[in-house]
Amino acid sequence: MAPLYILITVPRIPSQFSSHAKQILTQPARSFPLAISAQAMLCLSCSAAPFQPADPASRGGMASQQLSSRTREFDHFVVVDFEATCERNSKIYPQEIIEFPAVLVDAATGGLVASFRTYVKPRHHPRLTAFCSELTGIQQEQVDGGVDLATALAMHDEWLAAAGAAKNRLAVVTWGDWDCRTMLESECSFKGLAKPAYFNRWINLRIPFEAAFGAARRNLQEAVREAGLQWSGRLHCGLDDARNTACLLAELMRRGVPISITGSLVPPPPPEPELQVQQQLSPANHNFPWCVGGAAATECCCYCGVAVRGDVVTAPGPMQGRGFFSCGNWTPLGPMCPFFLWAA
Repeated sequence: MAPLYILITVPRIPSQFSSHAKQILTQPARSFPLAISAQAMLCLSCSAAPFQPADPASRGGMASQQLSSRTREFDHFVVVDFEATCERNSKIYPQEIIEFPAVLVDAATGGLVASFRTYVKPRHHPRLTAFCSELTGIQQEQVDGGVDLATALAMHDEWLAAAGAAKNRLAVVTWGDWDCRTMLESECSFKGLAKPAYFNRWINLRIPFEAAFGAARRNLQEAVREAGLQWSGRLHCGLDDARNTACLLAELMRRGVPISITGSLVPPPPPEPELQVQQQLSPANHNFPWCVGGAAATECCCYCGVAVRGDVVTAPGPMQGRGFFSCGNWTPLGPMCPFFLWAA
């Protein structure tokens, strides 16, 4: 098949950016060859919602805070928002991704660089429920013509490379932890797929948003509007959600809100040899004396540094009904460290 050329362009540049940033972003667009299936829909992000700051007096704040590439932690952010098989008032198992969208954001300027989307064909529940189509807008013929998840991951990798995004200099951004901690991780696990390492760390944008606007129950659309931005597109369309999340990310950057990794599936480094015996005898935990005091145990941390998780044995036997505390850093594959303590 002949290579497919995708033109990477930049949307309208907000007025709050410096003249130097505008010169960079308005350089002639480049074309990159992509040898991928035409089933993928790669589209431009110029239709994303325009910047509309909640506080007009704060314009210009972001341009003055731009960092050099040597001091920035990331060169790009890639915003993802998966859509998956679902049913009204019940769970589908196993749940599978059916829309794989991404939006690439320049970490220096907040500019939306390019967008990616492919539909994914579910293997275990190939027929979408009426509720799923109604919620996401995804039709049966779109997933029937989609690719498998392994192909979608490979296509996404090729798209990043074509856009010039170095994998060791980008961070995945989501609204919530579900996309990376739960959905992608669990599906790759039960299908035996290897996923790119950059999906093992991510920024849950809800956390810096709440640092700036306060904690409250709000969905993505409500957060976008609270930030003074205009929502664009359909809620629960993965690509539209990712574009709006990208605009919200840029607005938080403009306000000077710190953006850093908030979630990870990377296990902690192995203990030093001389500490292994100590860890087997007792939890390596500065708060351990408090862990034997019943209710106060909820204040101590596991080896990961995360608050411990309390539970009760439900399996029939002599220990049934007894409480215990274990690692609080759980993933779909189980706890990340071996911390365990019976409740007093």
